[in-house]
Amino acid sequence: MAVDDQASNTRLVKLYLERTNDYVVREENDPKAALAAAEEFQPHLILLDVMMPGMDGGDLAASFRANPKLKAVPIVFLTAAITKEEVAASGGRLGGYPFLAKPIVLAEVAECLKEQLGG
Repeated sequence: MAVDDQASNTRLVKLYLERTNDYVVREENDPKAALAAAEEFQPHLILLDVMMPGMDGGDLAASFRANPKLKAVPIVFLTAAITKEEVAASGGRLGGYPFLAKPIVLAEVAECLKEQLGG
């Protein structure tokens, strides 16, 4: 599942990942609707933008973690708030979560998903 207030970002991720025939991606561009959408979709992983209007990714991640149906789903943050160099310097993790810096590189997203999903 891809959650980002920018529809162009979720569309790009969806088209790229579904083209591999390895993933089915649900897009959600309203962070306030993301929790209900995730409950319905039951994703294996959530790509989550950090800065969104109304509810930031950190708050939304906490909501996912508090939900018994979603607490075990891996979350990968996408953010423009830090650079690719800062992500690399932190080992790709901040606050215990894997991070990818924007602008996203689709091959990096695919590689991260494989790592997170054990494939």
